[in-house]
Amino acid sequence: MLANIASIEIPPLPQRLADWLRSETDERLASLGVAREDIDDRAFFPRLALGEYLSAQFWALVRRARSMGMEIEVRTQSTVTDVCIAGEQIALTVSDSRKTATKCLFDYVILATGHQWPSDPEIRPGYFTSPWPASALARIHNCPVGIRGTSLSAIDAAVTLATHHGEFVQSNGNDLQYRANQATENFAVTMFSRKGILPEADFYHPIPYEPLEICNAGTIEQLIEHCGPDGLLDAAFELFRQELTQADSDYAESLGLDDKTLEEFCEAYFEKRVQSDAFEWAHHNLEESVKNAELKFTVKWRYAILRMHEVFGLLAPYLSDLDFTRFSDTLKTVFVDNYATVPHESIRRLLALHAAGKLAVNKLEEGSRVDTWSARRGAMLQDRSSRLHFPAFIEAMGQQVSNAKDFPFPSLRRQGVIRDVKTDGREANRGIAVDGDFHPISACEPSRRLFCLSLPFLLGEHPFAQGITSSAEMAEVVADAIEAAETTDSKTARGDTPSRTMACGSPSGPCA
Repeated sequence: MLANIASIEIPPLPQRLADWLRSETDERLASLGVAREDIDDRAFFPRLALGEYLSAQFWALVRRARSMGMEIEVRTQSTVTDVCIAGEQIALTVSDSRKTATKCLFDYVILATGHQWPSDPEIRPGYFTSPWPASALARIHNCPVGIRGTSLSAIDAAVTLATHHGEFVQSNGNDLQYRANQATENFAVTMFSRKGILPEADFYHPIPYEPLEICNAGTIEQLIEHCGPDGLLDAAFELFRQELTQADSDYAESLGLDDKTLEEFCEAYFEKRVQSDAFEWAHHNLEESVKNAELKFTVKWRYAILRMHEVFGLLAPYLSDLDFTRFSDTLKTVFVDNYATVPHESIRRLLALHAAGKLAVNKLEEGSRVDTWSARRGAMLQDRSSRLHFPAFIEAMGQQVSNAKDFPFPSLRRQGVIRDVKTDGREANRGIAVDGDFHPISACEPSRRLFCLSLPFLLGEHPFAQGITSSAEMAEVVADAIEAAETTDSKTARGDTPSRTMACGSPSGPCA
């Protein structure tokens, strides 16, 4: 399983990923699935290697903080079962490995509970609500498998299954091939997506990003200030149109961008890929991406769209419900397609599986649904014209926006601290309400001491806040807010007792 963030993209930590890998022994690198000759600032490495690196950096930061006189306690195998406002502080109910519950009081609490996956994704025989943990997929044996999704998570699921049923080998001609084991003749994967296309291969571009000239944070902030919510999206799209045309006029002309509405542009963006064979397109796109990387050549229109996705992320909280839905259905899909490109090796693996007759990609028809309630294992995929049964079916669409009813700490819901973003009743799922510092928006004053960085509940108002870089930016906002609050408190002679801050990880996992 490959991570799709390279060393050059990771925000500053005590040690860079590439340098950390170079410092490890050959035996250690082999255990992480990394060859020393492949270590590069722009290379992609297994998720396992990235996790081990981040763990090492965490403990390096803890040691650094302790050497500066900070008291830090890291409590693993502890489960936070509830959080509530308690006077001027915040109380956490914590259960240890012996299931003994205690209450702890803190001046500040940061909720960073991560993605909301079940501990066992196989909630019904043969039906998996997520590909994580991947070890659960080992239960799937020699049968047709359906996967809803074609993103990197879906690719990881397909590759994991493939390695359980065979192996990828490098041929003398340098092409990757897949060889199935004996008695796996029934094993095959079908991936489904709304458009029936695969993600594109990672493309070369300058890092850090070069500044945008027209559609940048400054002009978007001016629109937010002066434009009403009903006209905001179309006004921003006009800036998008100008920036894209200036960056790559040939591409803009090929799409007829001057005359396109927002919806028409998004349809034109995907049109050729939707009409092409998914694997033929992937093959040619991979060749182009590899060549451009060797030449350090940047496709201008790709780079312009990539840089603008973060700018458009500023808009989401200010859009009307109607335009929020329009944005989610149109331009957001373009941005996600553009920034969620995948490692070249992932595309090679898909092509090898397809060449071996073990992988297909199909389009989900409008109105398709997955039926998991029959007596048979797995799931039935139904549309207007057909019914396909898969003895094993995996949901790999990624984390969806969650609402207050799904929040893991019931007392905060009862106290009215955690509430959904108000909508006008349209189908606009906007998650929970937080302010610019990630405080839950609540009349409860001490909730100003609470911060919510739990991604599934933020994805409505912050649609692109899923990666390591976004996490770093959000953490900086919270750190600045705590520092400002402490400065204000010291001026009001609150006392010399150091504040206690809790950063809470997964509610079913470690807390720090």
